[in-house]
Amino acid sequence: MNWLISPRRLRQMGVLGMNRRNIEYIGAHNDRSLFPLVDDKLKSKELAINAGLNVPKLLGVVRYQHEIHGIKTLLHDQAAFCIKPSKGSGGKGILVIHDHDDQQYFKPNNQALSLADIQRHTSNILAGLFSLGGQPDKAIIEDLIHFDDRFIRFSFEGVPDIRIIVYEGFPVMAMMRLSTAASDGKANLHQGAVGVGIDIATGRASHAVQFDRPVTHHPDTGTALEELEIPDWHHLLYMAARCFEMTGLGYLGVDIVLDAHKGPMLLELNARPGLAIQIANHQGLRRRLKTITALESLALIPDDRVAFVQSRFGVPII
Repeated sequence: MNWLISPRRLRQMGVLGMNRRNIEYIGAHNDRSLFPLVDDKLKSKELAINAGLNVPKLLGVVRYQHEIHGIKTLLHDQAAFCIKPSKGSGGKGILVIHDHDDQQYFKPNNQALSLADIQRHTSNILAGLFSLGGQPDKAIIEDLIHFDDRFIRFSFEGVPDIRIIVYEGFPVMAMMRLSTAASDGKANLHQGAVGVGIDIATGRASHAVQFDRPVTHHPDTGTALEELEIPDWHHLLYMAARCFEMTGLGYLGVDIVLDAHKGPMLLELNARPGLAIQIANHQGLRRRLKTITALESLALIPDDRVAFVQSRFGVPII
């Protein structure tokens, strides 16, 4: 099958390209001085806490190589945790441990790691192996998200997350990223996670892709993706909309996870969100962005912005 499509057809579909995104949206609406607020996950977490948004509990921060020797003590009372680079991107460097006995640390696929493996990974984070531009970094240790049973059929050995694109405070497009065996339990599309387009109006699945190709069922669980529906959808859109005032960024990606006990939690923010969300939704972003730009006034409260997009950007359910 020929998957190629002409530039003209892409324009007709309203697909936003990388150059236009960089110049007209990221460059024009995101002050570079604000980038550190979202490029550094520790700063983003502090911003969210001050704004009253729910975030995964911070268990500890490793800033210097000599602190790695004390990581066993730090992790002793933490049954499950996640270690991630503060300035990482694309899911790189994230290590998830669901159980341990102080000697062996078990990943979601039950692969066992030694304490030396944990220390080595943390050392690599500090050295900047996973950070933007290879900069020296910090290792953040967070409480592990507890899988919401409502999504157990839709993900494989990993917690799914929701990516929402927010433009001038309006949540304009969303997708859910489902981990697979190919993605090693990570919700990363480039590594093989499934991207499910989410209808802004209802929170229900509208389209799905893996490796940029349409899929109808999860490749590992066999579940029909059309059955996916995100609960409390309006609240997730409200959380995303509030991130505009919280950061001052006019164009950003907001990542949210659903915890079984604590509900929706802000995971991280991205000042340069990717464009694969258009493929997952089988919809271009440009028309939605132009609709927002054309508004006579953008001075609306988050609830009103959410109501506007839900009334204007709903799509037929496939």
